[in-house]
Amino acid sequence: MEVILLERIEKVGKLGDVVKVKAGFARNYLLPQNKALRANKKNLSIYEKEKEKYEKLNNEKLSAAEKIAKKMESISINIIKQASDSGQLYGSVSTRDIAEELNNQGHNIEKRQIVLKSVIKNVGQHEVRVVIHPEFIINISVNIARTLEELTIQSEEIENFIENKENNKEDNKEEIISIEASEEGHKKVKTEEENIEENQEKL
Repeated sequence: MEVILLERIEKVGKLGDVVKVKAGFARNYLLPQNKALRANKKNLSIYEKEKEKYEKLNNEKLSAAEKIAKKMESISINIIKQASDSGQLYGSVSTRDIAEELNNQGHNIEKRQIVLKSVIKNVGQHEVRVVIHPEFIINISVNIARTLEELTIQSEEIENFIENKENNKEDNKEEIISIEASEEGHKKVKTEEENIEENQEKL
């Protein structure tokens, strides 16, 4: 089915593009969500007449999405689930679970906006994508544990990991500065030696 996109759709196209998509995707998502129009003569004419309105609406959505993305930057959520001693969950963590926890924190996110790389079936820290808008996609940290105590331990381990990572960065910077200073010193010595040799030749 061919449709006219009314906003940018990831991996499909941008506002105003006429694209061919699967009929189910159009009927179940694009058309009912007002993200596209059927590509026919009548709708093409409507789009051209109301192009400015759609562009303005799209810019408003984009601006709102940017604010939400900034607000959600670097956030993490905690979810407690039953699991075996080996850490395997009895079931899995769904997009619904993640969306509910985000809403509990005051972020208005629907489950369809959550993108999982794979099914979450183990305790631990997992990175999850949240599609605020096709142009604003963020990653959040989802910590899964069996108890509040385990969540606390996980949080401490994560904080220690981040702290060590930052310390290593600083150490590497100091090492680079030290190497550069050493190289500069060698260059200076070499230049001085060359000047002495040149003066001796003149004598």
